[in-house]
Amino acid sequence: MRAAAIQMNSTADRDRNLTVADRLVRAAARDGATLVALPEKWSVLGTAEQLAAGAEPLDGPAISWARATARELGIDLVAGSIAERVEGREKGLNTSVHVGPDGELRAVYRKIHLFDVEVAGTAYRESDGEDAGEEIVTSTLADGTELGLAICYDLRFPELFRILALRGARVVTLPSAFTLATTRDHWEVLLRARAIENQSFLVAPNQIGVHGDGNRSGGRSMIVDPWGLVLALAPDAEGHVIADLDLARQADVRTRLPSLANRRPRAYAWPAAERHEAAA
Repeated sequence: MRAAAIQMNSTADRDRNLTVADRLVRAAARDGATLVALPEKWSVLGTAEQLAAGAEPLDGPAISWARATARELGIDLVAGSIAERVEGREKGLNTSVHVGPDGELRAVYRKIHLFDVEVAGTAYRESDGEDAGEEIVTSTLADGTELGLAICYDLRFPELFRILALRGARVVTLPSAFTLATTRDHWEVLLRARAIENQSFLVAPNQIGVHGDGNRSGGRSMIVDPWGLVLALAPDAEGHVIADLDLARQADVRTRLPSLANRRPRAYAWPAAERHEAAA
């Protein structure tokens, strides 16, 4: 399987972003990619007000384009994430969509972990404008390979990636808009750790550059293999990186170093459960 991660400098201009995404996805497909992933908020990225104004339902222009393009090119397309608007909800959702080669929606994942942090003196409050998702989601690629879906800040929560692996995910996509500071210091370390821990491929498209809110993303989109080796690394510009995912080698790694099989679930207990049992 050949996978591609698309790196973009998205803005508040949806038409501009769609044009760039279309060009880069087509370039990846010409290079032989059958799985292509876009970054977080690829369709609209900017201030909270711009995100709210650019939010759209799953039948809006961004996902409609993704469905038509995946069908035309015959690829599995993870349409990064978009700011999703849902009728009846006060806040939006940060939503990643897997579209199959037939143009049909295969899976929809809403970001579980919201980015409410302070980094390099800048406060981020994703929960001010968006609700957290509640469901861990896997999907199936056209060739039958199980796919796990995650978004950006989710990378810091190993529980999610372990559950995806235990549900059969062999490849995980991580559309991101990692900040410049955290990309420089944490991005590669965390990606390689999640890949090694779960013996999974990670396809991690990231945003690059300054966005409409003045915040900066760090680029360095990556594809990492189950041994933790970086198969592809993007330069600091819009574009795509591509790599072949050797599923047979992954199976060999999982056989020779069977850390997933050697787990002992009955020996594990969450601290909260232990406290509850002690109190009882």
